[in-house]
Parts: sequence; C-alpha cells; structure tokens
Amino acid sequence: MGCVALVALAATLQSAAPQGDEVMTKEDGMYVVNTTTLGKDVQGYVATTPVKVYIKKNKVEKIEFLKNQETPKYNARVKKALLTKWDGLKVKDAAKQQVDGVTGATFTSDAIIKNVQLALEYYQKHK
Repeated sequence: MGCVALVALAATLQSAAPQGDEVMTKEDGMYVVNTTTLGKDVQGYVATTPVKVYIKKNKVEKIEFLKNQETPKYNARVKKALLTKWDGLKVKDAAKQQVDGVTGATFTSDAIIKNVQLALEYYQKHK
C-alpha cells in the first residue's frame, strides 16, 4: 500500500473514531451519564427511555428523563414517584438501591430503573 493510501486510510479511521466519551461528560463539576446509547435496548412500554444521571463527589445529584415516546401521563407519574429515589446516595449504594416501580406504569418504571442501574455501573467502571 502506498504512503498516500496509508495517510488517507488513517485520516478516514481517525474521523470515524468517536471524539471523547459520548456516554459520560462533565458539566459544572458533575459527571453526567447519558443512557441514550448505553440503554439502547432497554424498552419501556412504547420505546426506549433514556435518562441522564448527574453525579457530584461520588453522589447522585439528580436524574432527568431524556426525550422518549412514552405516554406523558405515565412519564409524569414515574417522574414524581421514582426519579428522586437515588438522590443524595453514594454511587455504590445507589447501584444497590431496590426501587419499586409505579403501579400502572410498570414497563416505563422498569426501563427507567434499568437505565439508572446502567448509568451507575458505567460511572463506577469509567470514573
């Protein structure tokens, strides 16, 4: 293979490689784990249910829904009853936290719980 071909191949591979970590970023002194790709196979009732988990000083600060196709009525119920269950916990304790789903929104709840667990596991492995 010629030198020009090798340079072109290297440039192609470099541009195809991900730039940084798309799953975990740092914002305002917090690590933010985004489960859009991490939980791409985690299905709620209608579709995937990605979240962002914000972690500061090894504690969960907050969890946010990301855009999803779940019914807004059920999202609101899950948000109210579920998303704060991990707030303030150390990551290792939050990862072990047993959280019950919301009655009537079981699929969405289970998917959110799974996404949070994936985010916390990712943080522990990559921090």
